[in-house]
Amino acid sequence: MRYVSVPERLGIFAVAVGAAAIVYPRISHATGLGLPCPLRTLTGLPCPACGMTTASTDLVAGDPAAALAANPFVLGLAALAVVASPLLAVRAAGLADPPVAWSTTSRRRVSWAVGLLALASWSYQLHRFGYL
Repeated sequence: MRYVSVPERLGIFAVAVGAAAIVYPRISHATGLGLPCPLRTLTGLPCPACGMTTASTDLVAGDPAAALAANPFVLGLAALAVVASPLLAVRAAGLADPPVAWSTTSRRRVSWAVGLLALASWSYQLHRFGYL
């Protein structure tokens, strides 16, 4: 089994979110069921990913302004999907070298960056819902 890099894993996740954003509105409309945020349901506070479902479905539906208003970090997720999809296909076809495992330092830096992005997203959501 070949090593799958962190960007590739995030890209796979982004592609899955894009696919779900296409299917989810149809299922939700047909059943009347939605996806509640567990943190917001339990505490009333939005989570760092609050609005990501709405943002993803709005972006897939062609309304980037509404997507940005719901969660501006959806654009990063969309960029990962756009970049990672062809990369995964090229690597799967054997046309590109497999990824090299990241060093411990690189992993730590990316972990900090992701944590800071989550904190920024949460700050945005708290401001959007009037808590800040």
